[in-house]
Amino acid sequence: MTEKIHKTIEQAEQEGKYIRKVRSFVKREGRLTKNQERAIDNHWQDMGLNHSNGIIDVQNLFANDNPIVLEIGFGMGKSLVEMAKAAPELNFIGVEVHKPGVGACIASAIEEGVTNLKVYEHDAIEVLADCIPDGVLTTVQLFFPDPWHKKKHHKRRIVQADFVEAIRKKLKVGGVFHMATDWENYAECMLEDMQSAQGYENLSDTNDYVPRPDSRPLTKFESRGHRLGHGVWDIQYSKV
Repeated sequence: MTEKIHKTIEQAEQEGKYIRKVRSFVKREGRLTKNQERAIDNHWQDMGLNHSNGIIDVQNLFANDNPIVLEIGFGMGKSLVEMAKAAPELNFIGVEVHKPGVGACIASAIEEGVTNLKVYEHDAIEVLADCIPDGVLTTVQLFFPDPWHKKKHHKRRIVQADFVEAIRKKLKVGGVFHMATDWENYAECMLEDMQSAQGYENLSDTNDYVPRPDSRPLTKFESRGHRLGHGVWDIQYSKV
């Protein structure tokens, strides 16, 4: 049986199909609230993007040529909606695997009158590989990804060399990959992976971390962490 599985994976890769071997997340579906379910049912046709539809046409997606920001793992979507509302001159695409978060994000966007936001309910790795054209993104945001803090689980962290390269391909020249984490060890690992990557330049004056940009909303969780003396590390690299 094992041999058959390995053969299937090898055949798929030879055919150019992407096979996800290690998940960087745990699928915690949970129940949709009525509001979340209603938001998805009523507004998916306007705000939802389907992985199965393949490569997106970025020129027609928002009916304008505004720069595109991609956020990976937006949680319940509060800060993403806040950013989209504050920057109508930008277009935002959010990717999240957890359906309640997707529903909450859509509901919030409708409530706030946000129209420059589309969302995927899917694995971001597969969305990058199958749906986002190369060289079209102005910014990729990865805020507070699962730290997988146990050392034996570090291989599940989403920021790895292949992921960093996948992001680089999707960015425009001069486009920015912005990461933030409240786990110092993860921040150090992120920095190490980025320093080892080709085709990037650190935007930090000290070649490590940058101050939190005003464009990244300060969450209640982060504010509480500051009061307790917890650190948050922002990392920004541009594609060269």
